[in-house]
Amino acid sequence: MTRAESAQTDDLDSNRIRLHGPEDFDGMRKAGRLAAATLDFISPYVVPGVTTGELDVLCETYIRDHGAVPAPLGYRGYPKATCISINHVVCHGIPGDKRLRDGDILNIDITVILDGWFGDTSRMFLCGENVSIKARKLVDVTYESLMLGIAAVRPGATLGDIGYAIQRYAESHRFSIVRDFCGHGLGRVFHDAPSILHFGQPGRGPVLREGMFFTIEPMVNAGRYDVKILSDGWTAVTKDKSLSAQFEHSIGVTKDGCEIFTLSPAGYTKPPYIAG
Repeated sequence: MTRAESAQTDDLDSNRIRLHGPEDFDGMRKAGRLAAATLDFISPYVVPGVTTGELDVLCETYIRDHGAVPAPLGYRGYPKATCISINHVVCHGIPGDKRLRDGDILNIDITVILDGWFGDTSRMFLCGENVSIKARKLVDVTYESLMLGIAAVRPGATLGDIGYAIQRYAESHRFSIVRDFCGHGLGRVFHDAPSILHFGQPGRGPVLREGMFFTIEPMVNAGRYDVKILSDGWTAVTKDKSLSAQFEHSIGVTKDGCEIFTLSPAGYTKPPYIAG
């Protein structure tokens, strides 16, 4: 049983899933907007030659200048303010001295704590002019998978409906869904119930109710879904060294659907980032 499946088993008691009211939605809107604005801010800096460490410092400074703190810094010993995952790194890449190259694809994952609320989001970026057609397709399919998962969210639907929508679309393009990591509940805590698997069967799992907050953050691989953790204890990579992509939004279940807390203030959706 993978870590994601193990977490889902613990979530079958729906009483563990917190429900939130109107004031809580307001807190999440503010935190989510700042997290998304941080990704808007960093977009023009994602260019060949910049180091991931430099991007991390820029993001941390922006977050602190806006009255928040970066949630990853110090979380279970994590050493940086962001996660930056390049090419075959699936998630939790630690920023450092590595310089971006023309043709790289990368995910930047931002979580802020603003007035006690956690805003969590990530986006893919294309570095330079020579990103391969296959890499671009992977990024596009991953984004569309996320949005199809979000479209499945409404009271009365199940967590399995979300996973099924994501898995069906990604696999229809001959990509694979990572099993070892999942989305999660959040609010005034970083990680909470429920665990959101990005694969599954319709009608299975806990039923969605108004007031639930959670992330949806599919990780999609160009090759097989198997991953491994490097010796730093954080960085997850594809075992077959195939490319991986991820997008993430924080959402709240409403009476007739859901609200995305982490939409880009600039109107960015997927790369190339052109204001909408």
